[in-house]
Amino acid sequence: MNAESEDNSSIELAYASLALFADDGELDMDELNTLLDIALRDGVITDREKDVLRGVFNRLTEPDVTAEVWALIQTLRQEHSI
Repeated sequence: MNAESEDNSSIELAYASLALFADDGELDMDELNTLLDIALRDGVITDREKDVLRGVFNRLTEPDVTAEVWALIQTLRQEHSI
């Protein structure tokens, strides 16, 4: 991935995360999968994309999301060092 497409992907991911939180302030499985689809479009989660995802994940606490979403967030944190 070149620097420009990495920038575009992280910008798109940041915009999508803002739009999802602006909608209802919550994150459901469909919304999390939307973010993951953007981040994994090229098969790799870049450091910039990790920063965006980390920011999203750090806004959430376990009571904020379903058990399924929380479990996936924890798995993603571990598997991708987010």
